[in-house]
Amino acid sequence: MTKRPLSAFLFAAACAAPASAAPPTIDTAAKHAIVIDFNTGAVLLDKAADERMEPASLAKMMTAYVVFDYIKKGQATLEDTLLVSQAAWAKHKTNESNMFVALGSRVKIEDLIRGMIVQSGNDACYVLAEGLAGSTDAFVQRMNEVAKQMGLDHTHFANVDGLPDPQEYTTARDLATLGTRLIADFPDYHHYESEKEFTYNGIKQGNRNPLLYKDPSVDGIKTGHTEEAGYGVAISAVRNDRRIVEVLAGMKSMNERSGEAQKLLDWAYREFADYRLVKAGEAVDEAPVWLGEATKVPTTTAQDIYVTLPKTARRDLKVTAIYDGQVKAPVAQGQPVGKLVVSAPDMPPKEFPLVAAQPVDRLGAMGRVAAAAGYLLWGKR
Repeated sequence: MTKRPLSAFLFAAACAAPASAAPPTIDTAAKHAIVIDFNTGAVLLDKAADERMEPASLAKMMTAYVVFDYIKKGQATLEDTLLVSQAAWAKHKTNESNMFVALGSRVKIEDLIRGMIVQSGNDACYVLAEGLAGSTDAFVQRMNEVAKQMGLDHTHFANVDGLPDPQEYTTARDLATLGTRLIADFPDYHHYESEKEFTYNGIKQGNRNPLLYKDPSVDGIKTGHTEEAGYGVAISAVRNDRRIVEVLAGMKSMNERSGEAQKLLDWAYREFADYRLVKAGEAVDEAPVWLGEATKVPTTTAQDIYVTLPKTARRDLKVTAIYDGQVKAPVAQGQPVGKLVVSAPDMPPKEFPLVAAQPVDRLGAMGRVAAAAGYLLWGKR
């Protein structure tokens, strides 16, 4: 196995920062909290992120995900209309959040989506579930199937609106994963999350996401509240092409939810940065080649490689190219030949595949004989 440290070669220009200090930390009044860099998946803050909690209306993120999946698969369109049943209409008879659909009416799916996301309408969720899956039970089953596929191992849904139920539970980490997948898998529908108000049936309601009104970088995702769960929020924001996703839950008031969400968002942008280590296709190193017309092949990565680090820690960044011996010719362009290992203090090592940047043909018969003889005599070609 060959290991080659590349930090000095690749990142000399990035190492002008002061020596690293302890990783940045911050406290929050939220009972559960997680802050994630969307581009790299780096977890910047984790407070009880794996402890079970009630999702409240944050569960509607999965309801929205399943609805968008129906549309993406061509099983429904935004212009389709769905019937408001007695069960769905009865939801607005309670003190819950509602869109106020009319009994027996037909409502466009796009309006129901906006009612669900902007107004947090429980009735909208029921109309969507019944109309698309045939029943709320069938829709909830689909929600749990998708959760399993996503790897949300600590999440289970019992209804479509997030109201308290012993079988309705999740974690902040699972909700953050769901939030990132909602954005990544359905970018064409992400704009609904940033709408500040929606009027339906003559009733105008504002989005409950407090940061939409005071931070122009915020573009989603959802709020939630019940007496049992407290106040929660899933936030998405983009500043200078860098997206942060955070989930906070278990707060005591709307003001606390707003203040804590803003505080953690500003902290994440202030203390951390994304660093591009390698540009896709750019030569990173050279791997030794056995019995090839060239003794080495340039290596690269198939995608841009970014890492998220505290701004004070980049000086201690280490990057190593690892090859499992010589690469046997012929070598095809794009063929995996090794891995790039990136490490830094307080960050688990990350590995990225290294591939051949160009092809290398195999030596002819006489060349192979000469190479083998050279190896036997001198240990190298």
